[in-house]
Amino acid sequence: MEICFLGATGTVTGSKYLLSTGATNILVDCGLFQGLKQLRLRNWDRLPVDLSSLSAVILTHAHIDHSGYLPLLVKQGYKGRVYCSSATRELCSILLPDSGRLQEEQAEYANRHEFSKHKPALPLYTQEDAERSLQQLSTVEFNQDVLIDGKVTMRLFPAGHIPGAACVELRDPHTRIVFSGDLGRPDDPIMKPPAQLEGADYLVLESTYGNRRHAAQDAQQLLGEIINHTAQRGGVLVIPAFAVGRTQMLLHYIRLLKDAGTIPDLPIYLNSPMAVDATEIFYRHHLEHRLSLLQCEAACSVAKIVRSAEESKALNRRAGPMVIIAGSGMATGGRVVHHLKAFASDSRNTILFVGFQAEGTRGAAMVNGAESIRIHGEDVPIRAQVVSIDSLSAHADYDQILVWLAQMKRAPRQVFVTHGEVEAAAAMARHVEETLHWPARVPEYMEIVQLK
Repeated sequence: MEICFLGATGTVTGSKYLLSTGATNILVDCGLFQGLKQLRLRNWDRLPVDLSSLSAVILTHAHIDHSGYLPLLVKQGYKGRVYCSSATRELCSILLPDSGRLQEEQAEYANRHEFSKHKPALPLYTQEDAERSLQQLSTVEFNQDVLIDGKVTMRLFPAGHIPGAACVELRDPHTRIVFSGDLGRPDDPIMKPPAQLEGADYLVLESTYGNRRHAAQDAQQLLGEIINHTAQRGGVLVIPAFAVGRTQMLLHYIRLLKDAGTIPDLPIYLNSPMAVDATEIFYRHHLEHRLSLLQCEAACSVAKIVRSAEESKALNRRAGPMVIIAGSGMATGGRVVHHLKAFASDSRNTILFVGFQAEGTRGAAMVNGAESIRIHGEDVPIRAQVVSIDSLSAHADYDQILVWLAQMKRAPRQVFVTHGEVEAAAAMARHVEETLHWPARVPEYMEIVQLK
């Protein structure tokens, strides 16, 4: 058995791992690179894989950095099955077409305003490409064995990150390897904690927060304070948020704050029709999270849904106080970019980040104190207050990951630390070695390792 690291090395994006044993080749995750330009350029490269020899693709979950390359893989000729959980399939059915549509819109906007270096600018793939790829998704229940090529057994375990998120175990008669996927937090207010695993010969471990602990702060109280301070200035609170997970948590907290009278009855706008669809999937998969159906309904009803592009543009002409929640969560695209263009230059306003911001994204630049950001070929000054609440993240921190690992009954021969920026991944490997005394290292991009 051997593994090739095709992504998520030295970065949190582009998750792709090719596992080969004999004639069986399995791609675990099929994500897009995001953030830095040199990473995004990799999306245009064909995978160094003979697609006719690929036995299966397995998705740990639906987020674009784990699933977003799939439409391109299918467009290039992959015709096999794509295994995933039921909720992952449902979420991919909204996230992937949206990804294709956004890429088409960005290419069209760049061509219309002539700020792209490419003539013409082209989308990586289209909405139609994405919808076609969905036909190859095949659902698997958690804790159910599936045999691939009659040789490799696959099993999914709940990872607690978002609905459908899974840890993936693959084993043949000689070797067992586990891919953690993105691990959720044991104390997440919405998602249930990750399942405990027996152990493995080899472990591929995420390290998004490998060098950080989540602050011991009351996220709901802090959110209320930020809303109140912005409202007192008559400002607009813009929250770039991922449609799956963070948006539902924000709406839940805002509903609790309004019901308690902690914040004024100011208008809340959810400018993400996709997030509304994702919330309906939360309803259907309520056994995977802590919210009741009534709590889901109450959270969704707290905001006015903005569906059309015209309604979205009209928000930019409104005065505060108000709250706008819109995608994307790292401000790399989507409707929130237009809101940042409209509101970031006014000191009365606030921009709040509630999830991890990958290196090279607008979100990371603003959190790190950038005085301006580039949007649609223009430099937009940042005069609004920029804040972040790390305790709203859907990723376990390094202490929480160590606790999860320590409960394994079988220590791995080797831990490969991925899905983290350079310092975070190195720190996570060091924590594993120093605390658990397991061998751990950070693989290189495109590195091939024999699993003996």
